[in-house]
Amino acid sequence: MSELPELGRDSDWSGVHAVVAGIGVSGFAAADALLGLGARVTVIDGRSGVVEAERAAVLEALGAQVRLGDGDTLPGAADVVVTSPGWRPQSPLFVAAAAGGVPIWGEVELAWRLRPTRGAAAWLAVTGTNGKTTTVRMLTSILTAAGLRAVAAGNVGTPLLEVVMAEPRYDVLAVELSSFQLHWSSSLAMHSAAVLNIAPDHVDWHGDLDAYAAAKGNIYRGVSGACVYNVADPRTEQLVRDASVTEGARAVGFTLGAPGPGQLGVVEDLLVDRAFGGSDRGTAVELATTADVVPLAPHNVENALAAAALARSFGVTAQAVRDGLRAFRPDAHRIAEVAVVDGVRYVDDSKATNPHAAAASLRAYDRVVWIAGGLAKGAVFDDLVAASAPRIRAVVLIGADRDVIAKALERHAPGLPVVVVEATDAGAMEIIVAEAARLATDGDTVLLAPACASMDMFTSYAERGDRFAAAVKKLS
Repeated sequence: MSELPELGRDSDWSGVHAVVAGIGVSGFAAADALLGLGARVTVIDGRSGVVEAERAAVLEALGAQVRLGDGDTLPGAADVVVTSPGWRPQSPLFVAAAAGGVPIWGEVELAWRLRPTRGAAAWLAVTGTNGKTTTVRMLTSILTAAGLRAVAAGNVGTPLLEVVMAEPRYDVLAVELSSFQLHWSSSLAMHSAAVLNIAPDHVDWHGDLDAYAAAKGNIYRGVSGACVYNVADPRTEQLVRDASVTEGARAVGFTLGAPGPGQLGVVEDLLVDRAFGGSDRGTAVELATTADVVPLAPHNVENALAAAALARSFGVTAQAVRDGLRAFRPDAHRIAEVAVVDGVRYVDDSKATNPHAAAASLRAYDRVVWIAGGLAKGAVFDDLVAASAPRIRAVVLIGADRDVIAKALERHAPGLPVVVVEATDAGAMEIIVAEAARLATDGDTVLLAPACASMDMFTSYAERGDRFAAAVKKLS
């Protein structure tokens, strides 16, 4: 139907056949919202387990058609496909949709189109290879400290479709967006947006690093307030330069060094704003101290600066930035200290599931016994090992792709003690922690920052971190 691209919250959806790809959390929310608008909805998913069947029963009771066990076939007479994150662009479903001229929207695109016609909340959005969730949580804490009705949504927190339909309405949304979600979004126009960093990840999904970066860069399209970038990562600044933004939008950098005009940065132990300093934008405004950032690590200070830049672009005061950072506490498994045993600190950063994240974690400590390995997802580790070798005293390697890391260690840190743990059963983590404890001495940090995904040995990075913490507590 020719008018489909203009469909929004107040449109007549009764003649629209929407196909929802995926019956997970976001797919369920999309189907529920579309049914509420009066669309005819078909939900498809290649899975057919107990959870999927339970969700299917609910949606069918609401009027949807659900097809489990078939995620490839495009139903006839489809007007639009709404996809959950993670479905590959090469999927037969999307190939068929593209061949038939059927638009493909991500659930974020649908949420954007379903914003209220008047008085819609502004979106302050964050993407990047690492640090997205922490930055969005920090931003939400800052916005709340400013007295605004705010919520973390998108790839973290509440599904965006629930948020945009909620009553009473929010003042502002702190939105985490993945490269998958941005790939399927075409009409988003944020108030302000930040790309924290770009490093190889999900290249198998996007095809190459340039395509991955370009998907991230979609977050800047149409920005009216500020495009926030990482001064230490030139690729993020280039994405700003390449973006088509609303006239008047500003480029605002953040840096761990002293900020120049138009930037936020660090001077001694102060977080300082030289971008939003009132009538004279070059004037430095003190926002907080580094002690207000918990946990205090270089990459977490970067997260805080990015969150502060987004909040300041929305008119939030310096005091609210400070109060919000002081009130914030990170989610589990992000450089979380578990215990100190015999002078050795044990830190859980199981969320470090790629080399870029692990490198940031390793930079936070001077003497490290590093626990690394898992599913590499095609990543390489030479740069990580070469940069981090001076800090690493010993390594405990685990998981399916441990040999890839072992070879990088042989090339760039041949003298380091390396222990390989071959066990992969439920008791493996106790062996891993015992080996790390044997290698560690007073003043060292045993750091679980695997640089790999967890699913070869654990159900998730959270379970991996939980088992690490339990093993450490048993050790103590």
